[in-house]
Amino acid sequence: MTTSIEPVADDLLGLFPPDARVEDDGTLIIGGCRLDDVAEEFGTPAIVVDSGALARRARDYLAAFRSRWPRADVAFASKSFPCTAVQRVMVANGLHLDVAGGGEILGALKAGADPAALVVHGKAKSDEEIAMALDHGVGLVVVDNFDDIDRLESAARRAAAPQPCLVRVIPGVAASTHASQATGHTGSKFGLSPEQAREAIARIDRSPVLRLDGLHTHVGSQLLDVDELAAAVAPIAALGTFDTYDLGGGLGVRYTYGEHAPDLDAYADALVDRARELLPAGCRIIVEPGRSMVAAAACTLYRVTTVKRGTVTHVAVDGGMGDNLEVSLTGQRFEAAIATRFGPGGEPVTVVGRHCESGDQLIDRICLPGPAVGDLLAVPVTGAYCYTMSNQYNGARRVPVVFVEDGVARLVVRRDTWADLLARDVDP
Repeated sequence: MTTSIEPVADDLLGLFPPDARVEDDGTLIIGGCRLDDVAEEFGTPAIVVDSGALARRARDYLAAFRSRWPRADVAFASKSFPCTAVQRVMVANGLHLDVAGGGEILGALKAGADPAALVVHGKAKSDEEIAMALDHGVGLVVVDNFDDIDRLESAARRAAAPQPCLVRVIPGVAASTHASQATGHTGSKFGLSPEQAREAIARIDRSPVLRLDGLHTHVGSQLLDVDELAAAVAPIAALGTFDTYDLGGGLGVRYTYGEHAPDLDAYADALVDRARELLPAGCRIIVEPGRSMVAAAACTLYRVTTVKRGTVTHVAVDGGMGDNLEVSLTGQRFEAAIATRFGPGGEPVTVVGRHCESGDQLIDRICLPGPAVGDLLAVPVTGAYCYTMSNQYNGARRVPVVFVEDGVARLVVRRDTWADLLARDVDP
């Protein structure tokens, strides 16, 4: 997914968090902090998050849906940025949390989430994870398969009250997104077909230790057509009347100059209009935004280590696949700017990472003004899934997360130490 579109200055700044601005000397400022100062204090690579923008986005999401549907809840999809500090911002601003797996459950609890406000996902939940969820009193467990029901019934026998559940339904909607991000098509590994869902509903209804609250569905991720997201309502509405309908997440964001993403109002209108048409009045609706909640609130800072000119000018930075797998996994296009000479234009280059893979290419065909060793590169829209999939390839230390707000920068996740790279070894 590449582009050779040349941006204007406003297009470039518009990819960074909403209150980003440029100082008179050409330095990019986010959350009131100069990015060169942030890099000097915390090093590079580093993920920099405008925590104020994050909080505003959470409040805007909740207001957009509750103003249209009073019994609406927003559950942040923790997998998009499973950092305790991020989860804490969501909880503080009234959101529930969508968690998948034991680690995300523990992170949510550490962030101060009410267990009753957790929605637990996973298509291959272990006995340990189910026991952990039920022992903590989680609000909803999403049933993905019949084995989930067996495990839940076994674990719930010692509970004081029946465990609330949702049945995940494959809506049969083909999403216009990367194949790895499509989840609602017929044959998806996630959820049950409508016919299987009817059987799961009947089984849970007969269970003395489980309580069926409703249904769940999800079309996919990075969707730029709200009609595809709204198309999932009809298949679950056809399965009957329930108290709760979880419509999943999936709203896409603008990563590049040429992309146009729907705004929050368009998304809320599309889903609620279909809900008014097809779902019972007064039911509870849940949405589970992830990418559209966090992506645009962050950028990643890199230091240029090498500029190699030839047939192609390669600008190598001190990060890459270790902190951003989105390019290699999904072909996602990113843009970038030199943080201390902010602006469009310059010579065409390819930005590559430090790792021993030809696929470690962050940005192909981008124009940068006179890139040189030591330059500070800022890549916007890295708040979703970059931290999630960070790794230690080639002995890279996983990157820190820095919150910036009102001119104050603070570390919320530290960089790996060299000792961390060896900490799991058990050999003497």
